[in-house]
Amino acid sequence: MRSIVNQQTHVDPGPERKVANTQFQRATILDPVYEEPYIAHLEKKSVGWLGWIPQLPEVECTAKTKKELLNTLAIRLREVLQAREDAWDKQLEADIEAGKLEHLREDAHHAKKAGKLLDL
Repeated sequence: MRSIVNQQTHVDPGPERKVANTQFQRATILDPVYEEPYIAHLEKKSVGWLGWIPQLPEVECTAKTKKELLNTLAIRLREVLQAREDAWDKQLEADIEAGKLEHLREDAHHAKKAGKLLDL
């Protein structure tokens, strides 16, 4: 099994799979930030390649070559994960400003006063 490496990720093309009368190949794409593996499905079309990551429906790409597809999937994966992280951060800030997390601060304050917390 050979590996393809680009600047952003490590891609392992993996074995071919046959699912519902369709020939798929699998590739493991490693998120470079958190080193989390994602399995991409690759399908050879009459003209070019189609690829997607079932765990993230937003990640679906086409390309002329398999190598180009793997690189495009890796870039799109990072974009989608970054967008999700940004949305999480934005929601967290909004929740803090709205006071939705105040009870957690109070719980931590009471636990510290009771000696139940350790300073790190």
